[in-house]
Amino acid sequence: MARVAIVTGGTRGIGAAISIGLKDAGFQVAATYGGNDEAASAFKAQTGIPVFKWDVGDFEACKSGIAQVEGELGPVEILVNNAGITRDAMFHRMKPEAWGAVIATNLDSVFNMTRNVIEGMRERGFGRIVSISSVNGQKGQMGQSNYAAAKAGLIGLTKSLAQENAFKGITVNAVSPGYIATEMVKAVPEVVLKTKILPLIPVGRLGEPEEIARCVTFLVSDEAGFITGSTLSANGGQYMA
Repeated sequence: MARVAIVTGGTRGIGAAISIGLKDAGFQVAATYGGNDEAASAFKAQTGIPVFKWDVGDFEACKSGIAQVEGELGPVEILVNNAGITRDAMFHRMKPEAWGAVIATNLDSVFNMTRNVIEGMRERGFGRIVSISSVNGQKGQMGQSNYAAAKAGLIGLTKSLAQENAFKGITVNAVSPGYIATEMVKAVPEVVLKTKILPLIPVGRLGEPEEIARCVTFLVSDEAGFITGSTLSANGGQYMA
């Protein structure tokens, strides 16, 4: 029987590519989303991947949502924490609401989701957890103190979880993308892209969502069983940690 994988924020952008990549690799995938019903319905119709709607920033919503997935598909053995938002502002102008929203969706969600699958993984003696960080979580970014803090915190959480669960057959890793050709990045004015972003990337181009998906697909495979507590940087050489 195919292993069950949950991808949070799995119906758009990088998350959609991950969901599709895992399905193509033979996993039974459940893609979660938070609010865009139209996009989720279109994704389901196009891919055949079941979609589930809940707020990953809410612990009880994650608990009931995961129970629904497991009731329909089986025990969750793979978790990809991909859901994320931005609420950019210079720190001296940042509102508490902008800070709280980003921390809840980008960091609290990783606790909420992982806490609700980790006991089952430990009991079964197998699990793969991959969380999507960011190059800005590694190097920081002006105007994104909330986002950078959440993504950096995710890397620390990854290392701690890896140490706690390795002897139970569970690996925990992070993937840290740079600038990827998603809808959000493509909306950046072309002049900004060409003069401010691409010159910072040694390979001279944006990454593709499918390139991040391939990183995740490898890390959740049996072949990656000796890799845990790692952060895989996929940023075209923009930042070399």
